[in-house]
Amino acid sequence: MDLPVMPPVQPMLAKSVKGIPDPAKFEGGLSFEPKWDGFRCLVFKDGDEVELTSRNTKPLTRYFPEVVEALQRQLPDRCVLDGELFVAVGPRLEFEVLQERIHPAASRITMLAETTPASFVAFDLLALGDEDLTSRPFAERRALMEQHLTGLDGPTYLTRTTRDPAEAEAWFEQYEGAGLDGVIAKPMAAPYLPNARTMLKIKHARTADVVVAGYREHKNSTPERPLLGSLLLGLYADGKLQHVGVAASFTEVRRAELIEELQPLVCDIADHPWGEWNEFLTANPDRVPGTQSRWSTGKDLSFTPLRPERVLEVGYEHMEGRRFRHTAQFKHWRPDRDPDSCGYEQLEEPVGYDLASVLGVNTTREAR
Repeated sequence: MDLPVMPPVQPMLAKSVKGIPDPAKFEGGLSFEPKWDGFRCLVFKDGDEVELTSRNTKPLTRYFPEVVEALQRQLPDRCVLDGELFVAVGPRLEFEVLQERIHPAASRITMLAETTPASFVAFDLLALGDEDLTSRPFAERRALMEQHLTGLDGPTYLTRTTRDPAEAEAWFEQYEGAGLDGVIAKPMAAPYLPNARTMLKIKHARTADVVVAGYREHKNSTPERPLLGSLLLGLYADGKLQHVGVAASFTEVRRAELIEELQPLVCDIADHPWGEWNEFLTANPDRVPGTQSRWSTGKDLSFTPLRPERVLEVGYEHMEGRRFRHTAQFKHWRPDRDPDSCGYEQLEEPVGYDLASVLGVNTTREAR
């Protein structure tokens, strides 16, 4: 492989902003596009040679053979693209299904490539032919993508864009129903700067009242100075407390305060609503507390069970199935709330939306 931009390359990043920004405040304006919820992926293609690398420059090629084959067929002969790998089930993205692809067994990779095939959506162009495009403004890179990546209708796609902030606002509200993560804004005059937060991301911000059901200790915790690492959170469904995610990101002082504050609630796992999960020793589909997964092999995921008597208000972005997609943010305690009243019905449900419409393909086709 001999390209003008060679791996490893760290992708350009985005910083969070509240609300759709005003394009007039940026030289050349802004280009808005959906924020895809998958694996960030850089594609390096030189003839039949294709390499896929992750956000942290690790190789992804072997995990997605069906994507490699599609890129060989559908892309220009020599190019470097920035984009996202995703898996769609029916009309929406499914991140948990995508996670299953990072698996060491070749036989399982082959099976998943056939049963839940992944797709790739391109949203930036770093090189084409013999030319390094990273110093050129995004407006020119986008124009070249539209010229050379036309007609892609899966499993390789070119992301939709708009210059209209009103349309971007509508996308922000609608596209979550298809499993997308928000909206990205890119300055039209900006070059491609690896590992720099040049782009802007607009994500959903919501709150929920959850039950604190346990905690894990921080990696720096010691018997002399115990420190809380994360709080395990639950919501009730059909009378059972379901694991919904974790809250973390505390100062060291707050970690020490919280672990001391919670000691009166410590209980035996046999008396805890999650006691039945204590038997799990390996990865399981529900990602229940205290169990191992392919993402956490070797880590101590044991937790200290707490009587589910305290309620916490947390901030979150969006749900994936029964869980928070990302780590929740501690807001404040809610002593006025009864833990039994903390259920899934309080959560805002996004309106359903067909992923095929986001991708700009015929909605009568099954999204891959």
